[in-house]
Amino acid sequence: MNIVLERTKRFCGYIVGIVFFISGVLKLMDPVGTGLIVEEYYKFLHMGFLAFSAKPAGVVLAMTESVLGAALITGLWRKITAVATLVFMGFFTLVSVALLIFNPVMDCGCFGEAIHLTHTQTFVKNLVLDALCCASFFPFSALGKPKKRKYVAFSMVTAALVVFAVYSLAYIPLLNFTDYAVSARLEASERHMGKAMDAEDEYEAVFIYEKDGRVEEFSLENLPDSTWNFVSAETVKKERRGMDEASISLPVIDGSGEYHDELAAGEKVMVVSIYAPESLPLRKWEAVAGYLTDAFANGFRPLLLVAASPESGDRILSRLENEGKADMDFLRSVFYYSDYKALISLNRSNGGATYFSEGFLVRKWAFKALPNSARLKELGTEDPTEPLLSYGTVGNLSFQAFLLYSFAVMLLL
Repeated sequence: MNIVLERTKRFCGYIVGIVFFISGVLKLMDPVGTGLIVEEYYKFLHMGFLAFSAKPAGVVLAMTESVLGAALITGLWRKITAVATLVFMGFFTLVSVALLIFNPVMDCGCFGEAIHLTHTQTFVKNLVLDALCCASFFPFSALGKPKKRKYVAFSMVTAALVVFAVYSLAYIPLLNFTDYAVSARLEASERHMGKAMDAEDEYEAVFIYEKDGRVEEFSLENLPDSTWNFVSAETVKKERRGMDEASISLPVIDGSGEYHDELAAGEKVMVVSIYAPESLPLRKWEAVAGYLTDAFANGFRPLLLVAASPESGDRILSRLENEGKADMDFLRSVFYYSDYKALISLNRSNGGATYFSEGFLVRKWAFKALPNSARLKELGTEDPTEPLLSYGTVGNLSFQAFLLYSFAVMLLL
């Protein structure tokens, strides 16, 4: 085969593989969000009766896409991979045509929550990938053979993907692309704080670092590497962009339907959100009640937000009173209702905790990783800037390390 033609075909395969791999990983990182996307597709295709399978189907789809991407990049099983990719692209191109024609109010979810495309952009993206697939795979007789070491590279990356998927299923996403990200501000914070923040002003955190006698300011999204030393953090006024862009809404509703969203905007507030209370077993309710008690003992204002109606909430509380061991007087005092979409966006864990300080979102925990009493005591006494910084950077660095490892193994091994 002509060397130029061979390299052109492999380059096109690389591009398709990279798009598949990144798209799959972004969806795999957020199984709950991916399940919501699949559920929207079920509704669009009039298959809502399959809603129970949305999350498992989303995980399988994301893993398949990631593995196909890895196979395309490493060049393994080229004919089988080519056929599987063409089938995959053919199906989703037809879906994108249907989206373009009927124009439903939904996102394609091609890259999870990270990148949102219009139906036209999705269709064009699929046409470009279809063209690259044709350039890479035809004729089948000229696909060539992979190097043997690529089998090792593929196995290493697949193993990493499995670990990544297990972590994502057990915990919350490493990166948060929803509105409820670290440092997001509650709409109620300005009203509740009643301080010198003018209603027309917006503020942002600025982090000051020093290196070799040079002092510079950085934003949370653009922190320097580890060679810089953290000095301090400040809150400064910036040009107002509008309430919708600057802040988030978190409904806090009591049993009579009254809003108390200011309760989440206090100095140190620990919110436990349960977006599917009917699926939470009794032992987890008791664990949540114990955690909120610990949070209260360590200086936090505890709030339990449940996506349920007051009638359902009364049944839950009655069941806990009859069958559980929780302090019911305390639990009723912190029990409030909220919106399902808000709670599932706030924390992807059903029974997850979110720490707010003066209306700013500091960090989150999955149910399986709730901080113990000793850690709560530390959080209650330390400056919230410290956990905000660590939480905002650790997940980002971990995700970048995973991608760097995967592409280094696939391309260099």
